[in-house]
Amino acid sequence: QVQVAESGGGLVQTGGSLRLSCVASGRPGGRYGMGWFRQGPGKEREFVAAISWSGENTWYANSGEGRFTISRDGAKNTVYLQMSDLKPEDTAVYYCAVAVYGPAGGLTRAVSYDYWGQGTQVTVSS
Repeated sequence: QVQVAESGGGLVQTGGSLRLSCVASGRPGGRYGMGWFRQGPGKEREFVAAISWSGENTWYANSGEGRFTISRDGAKNTVYLQMSDLKPEDTAVYYCAVAVYGPAGGLTRAVSYDYWGQGTQVTVSS
């Protein structure tokens, strides 16, 4: 089993910054990818950012590109999402996910992921 745990959410004013962390434990093995998704109140879950096993490839949603940065540590089991210039529309529960068995439609698609964290709340005040 792979355990996924997010942290770092909170309340921040418009224009502020937050750094989310995600630890994947249980040694998933193989060349797995990791990604971030978010779901705002009354909205569907949407892709935010993803990173390949090697860390050489990253993907961003248009909403976060230029403001958000995803990174991975040397052990390849922890990812970070650095968010800057936050806006009220960024308010959501942010979920970290691990893709172990291969992408079904690429790492920008939720169906590619096998394990999910419980989510961490990010609230941006206006």
